[in-house]
Formats: sequence, structure tokens, C-alpha cells
Amino acid sequence: MLETERSDSWRRAFRVELRAEAIGLAFRGWPVLPGTYPVAGHWAGREGVEDTGPVPVHADWRERVGTRPEQVATWWTGHPYSLLLATGFGYDAIEVGDGLGRAAARVLRSIGLPVPIIATPDSRWFFLTRSDEPLATALAADADITLHGAGDWITLPPSPFQHGVVHWRVKPEVCGWQIPSSRVVQDALLDAMAESTTTTPIHLVGA
Repeated sequence: MLETERSDSWRRAFRVELRAEAIGLAFRGWPVLPGTYPVAGHWAGREGVEDTGPVPVHADWRERVGTRPEQVATWWTGHPYSLLLATGFGYDAIEVGDGLGRAAARVLRSIGLPVPIIATPDSRWFFLTRSDEPLATALAADADITLHGAGDWITLPPSPFQHGVVHWRVKPEVCGWQIPSSRVVQDALLDAMAESTTTTPIHLVGA
């Protein structure tokens, strides 16, 4: 009984935090949506897709993009839905693995240009950009790099995962809420990839 009360209390607290974040982002014009959330090993909130989350709760989520903040607030009144960002509506995200993400973040810091970066408990990094261009050929050829654009979405902090919570590596406040062009992030990723190649140790035969 005590464990159930703790679980319910945790969900209520998370719901309040997620709702507050959703309202704040909606007021800034971010296309936020409620998504399925983890419960006892599966994803709840949308019938028929319990094991494929986080995904939008509403099947007509595209038509709900741009909903007024007052209405957005009502979406989180009953459940601790994940907080999703619909991409392709002015905002895109470039997803990479942990290693490349850290390297690209270092490149951006070295030139004094922080950008909003999200990390998930499964070691994926998401660099937020404006919706302004496709991936460069070298990046698109890498199976571990994904551009989330039109018709897609990403998970925003502080959404819960099965093991852990989605969090900001670099908060939007640090960047003055300025979202960079895709080219800025892509150039940093390309520089990080090139740096990784040039610093790879050379193993001589017989050494």
C-alpha cells in the first residue's frame, strides 16, 4: 500500500512539472504535444501502441500543433504524459550517439556558440535546430545520425523513460532561447567526425 502511495505521489509530482514545462514552451511558440508515458514496463496513454512509446497521445496530433497554451494546459490535467516536440514546424532535431554528441558539443563550446541539446537515458543526444535544410551527404550516410523533421517528433525534458529521465545537456536559457540554423550544428558534427578520424591511433604491423 505504501509503495502504491509513493508511486501515485511521484506521478502527480511529475505531471505537475511536465504540465508547467509544456505551458511555458507553448507560450514561447514551441509545438508541444502530450506523449505516452512508461508504466510497469510498457507505454500507457494511447490504446494500441502501448509498447512503442513515446508517441503522441492523439492520433490527430498534426492538427493540434499550434494549440493555444490554455488548451495545452488541459492535456496534462489527468496523466503524467511525456512532453513531445513536433518537428518540422519551425524546429528540427539532429539525433546522434553519445560519443559524437559530446564531441560536437565541445566543438560548439570552443567557438562560443552553445545550442540547446537534449540527452536521453539510452545515450542519445538531440541538437535542436531551425527547420531550414536537410542533412549534409556525409551525415545522412551515417546510420547513427537521424534528422527529425516534418512528420516526426522528439521527447523533451523532463519526460520519464523506462529507466531514467530525459534531460537538458544545454538548456535553451543558456542560448537566450535562440535556436541555431541546421548548418551550424551540422558543421560542428562534421568537424567532430573529422577530428575523431585524425586522432585515431595508427597501429603499425609488428609494433
